Amino acid sequence: GSYTPPTVGGHKMIIKQVAETKNKNNKDMIVVCFDFDKSDVQPLFFSEEFKNDVRPEKKWPHAGTMYINVEDQNTGDCSKSFKGFITSFERSNNCEAVWGDKFAAQFKNKKIGGVFGEVENEYNGKISMRHECRWFCEYDKAESANVPNPKYLPKQDASDFTQGDADDAKIPWG
Repeated sequence: GSYTPPTVGGHKMIIKQVAETKNKNNKDMIVVCFDFDKSDVQPLFFSEEFKNDVRPEKKWPHAGTMYINVEDQNTGDCSKSFKGFITSFERSNNCEAVWGDKFAAQFKNKKIGGVFGEVENEYNGKISMRHECRWFCEYDKAESANVPNPKYLPKQDASDFTQGDADDAKIPWG
């Protein structure tokens, strides 16, 4: 069948789940799963995709999930993505985030906005454009959000590689 991706631009969303975990460097991160609100232009988009997934070990759709590092890897300060998520959650729900043992549970079924854009990805050597949530915003401002510019993978030039890198490098042809 044909797949219709989420439209680019702002979406009114509902947070389905937030989980606290660690990234590959053993630093704190959260995983946010969301769906488009019933009042959005693509209502319940990821719930439908999940429901129609016939794989035995299905997971919440990738485009309906955002992985957010809590700390900026360069400075050690709070990351812009984490601060943006918390601020968008607080403003969307007219509340303050509660820190502590039940931190992740407070987000379930709460409102938030998200801005989707095109992101270039590489998977199994194939490059494609996907529509992904680029950042969170206020729920009430989502519909008027500007479509972000596409985000491309860094381009590699064969001159960037030393002779020792050549065996392991993916040198673009053409």
